[in-house]
Amino acid sequence: MKVAIGQDSHRIDHDNKEKQLMLGGIEFEEPYSLLGNSDADVVLHAITNAVSGITCKNIIGEIADNMCKNGITNSEEYLKEALKDLKEDIIHISIAIECLKPKITPKIPAIRSNIARILNIKENNVGITATTGEGLTEFGKGNGISVFACITVK
Repeated sequence: MKVAIGQDSHRIDHDNKEKQLMLGGIEFEEPYSLLGNSDADVVLHAITNAVSGITCKNIIGEIADNMCKNGITNSEEYLKEALKDLKEDIIHISIAIECLKPKITPKIPAIRSNIARILNIKENNVGITATTGEGLTEFGKGNGISVFACITVK
């Protein structure tokens, strides 16, 4: 058994009205997106970083930046790149999201389903929690989104 933690965070971008807010590969109908060269899907980036914690091959960084320069801005592709080096079976993934906005809870079933599809695991092996953190951080104050992902593999 191995366990790894991945983390990522992005600021909210109020200026780019053409970019869609994506979390866990699911579109959110919000008047803002997240700042980043890619779709800035902070959930998929955190999961990618967790997988990298198992494989010891960092994807978010130079590899994802090069993919982005070549027009690949869908964060699902970065996660798929990380999964190529994963030799173990994924047992469970737990995801903790901190933000004031958007409201995450209504979209949790769709996010769980999509992550299960990408990772090729059952939905009941994808746990997602969301918190505002009582407004103690920039994320809880509505200035961005932070995500931690913990992956267990065998």
